[in-house]
Amino acid sequence: MQPPIAPFRQFVVKVASRCDLACDHCYVYEHADTSWRGRPVVMSDETAIRVANRIAEHADEHHLEAVHVVFHGGEPLLAGIGRLRRFARALRRAAEGVCDLDLHIHTNGVLLSRAFCDMFTDEGVKVGVSIDGDRPANDLHRRYANGRSSYDQVVKAITLLRDHYPHLYAGLLCTVDIRNDPVAVYEALVELRPPRVDFLLPHATWDHPPLRPAGRDTAYADWLITVHDRWRADGRPMQVRMFDSIILSALGGESQSESLGTRPSDLVVVETDGTYEQADSLKTAYDGAPATGLDASRHSLSEAARHPGFAARQSGLASLAESCRRCPLVTSCGGGLYAHRHRTGSGFANPSVYCADLFRLISHLTASERRSPVAPVHELPVATLDALASGRPAAADIAHLSAPQLSRARQAVRRAAAVITDRRSWSILVDAERTDRAAVDDLLSHPYVHAWAARCAAAGPALDPADAGHLAAVAAVAAVRTGLAVKVAVPAAGTFVHLPGLGRMRTGGQEHAEVEVHDGSFAVRVDGRWLSEDSPLWEPVRLIEAAGLRLFLDDVDPYRACHGPAVEDRLTDEAAAVWSEVTGAALASLPGDRRAAMRTALRVLTPLADATAGASSRAAYGALALPLGTDPGTAARLLVEHFHRAQLGALLDLLDLTGGDADRERLLTDAYGLLAVADSLTQAEQDRLTWAIGRIADGALPAPGRRFAARLAGAAADRTAQVASGRR
Repeated sequence: MQPPIAPFRQFVVKVASRCDLACDHCYVYEHADTSWRGRPVVMSDETAIRVANRIAEHADEHHLEAVHVVFHGGEPLLAGIGRLRRFARALRRAAEGVCDLDLHIHTNGVLLSRAFCDMFTDEGVKVGVSIDGDRPANDLHRRYANGRSSYDQVVKAITLLRDHYPHLYAGLLCTVDIRNDPVAVYEALVELRPPRVDFLLPHATWDHPPLRPAGRDTAYADWLITVHDRWRADGRPMQVRMFDSIILSALGGESQSESLGTRPSDLVVVETDGTYEQADSLKTAYDGAPATGLDASRHSLSEAARHPGFAARQSGLASLAESCRRCPLVTSCGGGLYAHRHRTGSGFANPSVYCADLFRLISHLTASERRSPVAPVHELPVATLDALASGRPAAADIAHLSAPQLSRARQAVRRAAAVITDRRSWSILVDAERTDRAAVDDLLSHPYVHAWAARCAAAGPALDPADAGHLAAVAAVAAVRTGLAVKVAVPAAGTFVHLPGLGRMRTGGQEHAEVEVHDGSFAVRVDGRWLSEDSPLWEPVRLIEAAGLRLFLDDVDPYRACHGPAVEDRLTDEAAAVWSEVTGAALASLPGDRRAAMRTALRVLTPLADATAGASSRAAYGALALPLGTDPGTAARLLVEHFHRAQLGALLDLLDLTGGDADRERLLTDAYGLLAVADSLTQAEQDRLTWAIGRIADGALPAPGRRFAARLAGAAADRTAQVASGRR
């Protein structure tokens, strides 16, 4: 019996073996391997069909839910619109009923046109483009054979994608050159608004080391750290695969990059003649380095996976040099890209030629994450801090807290994904974000999605399987919101499958249910039947519309129990109608400025069981929990008090007001909530407010805390005087 293999999940299909540019850093044409000279210029239809069938055969044999195929070259657009369309259709026909197909093309962009993009839209092909930054950076290498710049054509292609075909825009690839200004390169890439950027170290080996100025042993790390720190300060405006992979692997998750981490390689290259090869980067090592001697006409992909070259890249730590195995950063580094370890005489049993750079880069990124693991830098104007301290902030002041909370939510989901091994669901989320980032941001900032993600990240390796499984539900909703067509298995919690922000479907005793999403609608497979939201087994999140606010009554989400007091389970229609009526009357009774502030940052209400007070949670910004059975006046007070407690929590996430003193933080939160309803306090509550404000200021506070406490005390004194004089 043959030993088990690690199946391929990523297939780089070379549809053309020539290029229309003459980039001098290209590993295909400018490095040691010259095998391209004997390849067909383009892949034939017969070979493409054979390759498609081999991929489907491999997916079926190893029960793969999805495979990722990249059309590559050379320059793949040289294959032409008709041939690429036929290849895409051959792949989809072969994969139908076997697995999902994630299809991309990687191009230099100079030939990209509306005709290509229309075809890619029809065939579901996402587009990644290579560009090295601004014009000087790009022209350093990416020129035509006659020396002419390609910059204008590439930017034109990216602009076409960004402005007219954003659903195809997969991201940008940028090769690092330390002679380029890192900030100028970063700013040029950000201006193109990519959903994702891959920074690539130039291919090099110990025999042919990279450009390295004298005395700068970590020049590449220094360049990338400059980019990282600016990216982080800007609130991480796009995904950066290298940075994300380092952070995820440092947290115990899997790297997203072949060049980092210890996850076994699952990538195979198929050349234009159908031969199977190892990763293209090996072409930089020596002539023939990627070759296997196997091809699609005579060999299955499982046979290829048993080739010693692939096996060497699937043995994790065991394949690394001894110095790498002893390194404290090996989990994140993984020895670097396999090709970069090569040295004549010792093969690949060496550290990366970028070892010193990787050590410095990984150390810097992980230290940055430990110092501030969630929120990137967000500025808060002093005038906004003062307005918040007054207890009657305007909607514009509350809005300053929303962007940091979105960043926290995105970071929490990313940290959750680091400890969850469900790559399929993560891939759906990434695709959804490429399609409509605003819709995915709205989902990730849903209060109970954030609460779930924070719980997962806090659990780390001890993560509950039910919490891990919820990533599939989040992915399904992302597909609904962005119009993706996917099928995903979502685990049941109790007798329900939950779709956050939408509702839950009763499933009986099923452990998992298949959710199919298409064109913004969904169906759940229960006992062999496909049930939609019209089914009586579906329990949707209800909508409350009152006084210009549009809120959701969520009594079904499994992560709504994050507020402290026990939450009520699904209300009957009659009870929900009564609760909504009371809440609507409470909202209508509030002054216009209060309602405007709530409209900015309140989206979910959850009923509490057997409680007399409301509640909010730092992990669920945008949600409030209120008790059943109250009158509109009591509900109005609870809404105002706990809404403002939530805003204080968001401010504390952004600024240290108490010097890390947890007791003083609780006092500040209590005082801030009471100040918001100062005109309805009992004498005992007024005394409590006065005492709390005195205790807050009694001790050393950071400068923002001193300013906030002083203005809070002044606002409380003014409010007390107004109440005492009978004015409101």
